[in-house]
Amino acid sequence: MKIGQLAKRSGFSAHTIRYYERIGLLPRAHRDQSGQRDYDASILVWVEFLSRLKTIGMPIRDMQRYAKLRESGPSTETERRELLERHRQRVQAHVAELQDCLLVLDTKIAGYARLEQRVKKHVTQTTRKRKSTGARYARPV
Repeated sequence: MKIGQLAKRSGFSAHTIRYYERIGLLPRAHRDQSGQRDYDASILVWVEFLSRLKTIGMPIRDMQRYAKLRESGPSTETERRELLERHRQRVQAHVAELQDCLLVLDTKIAGYARLEQRVKKHVTQTTRKRKSTGARYARPV
């Protein structure tokens, strides 16, 4: 598959794919007779995994380390697992921090909602008082 097709299927831009290839995250693509990159469809699984690592904020240097270990074969599985476990701990800490932030937002939003309800209730009561008071002071005809 050509780089444009890989970009479309992976969600990465062609520029990102070339960059990832240059820094060793992606293996060098085979070239066709005209010199264009020609990727095997099996690369999609790896690209999807890289996308997930990127989404969860793994630094490029750690992604590169993982890619080198992966390239070295099964003897590096323990190191790969440990690298992923360390990053998982960072992600868990970040998720906990985001949960705390979400709680602050929810509390603030609930406070504004209560304030809006009090204002609405006050406006409704004031409007009713004016209507009932206005009826007592009707102008003579």
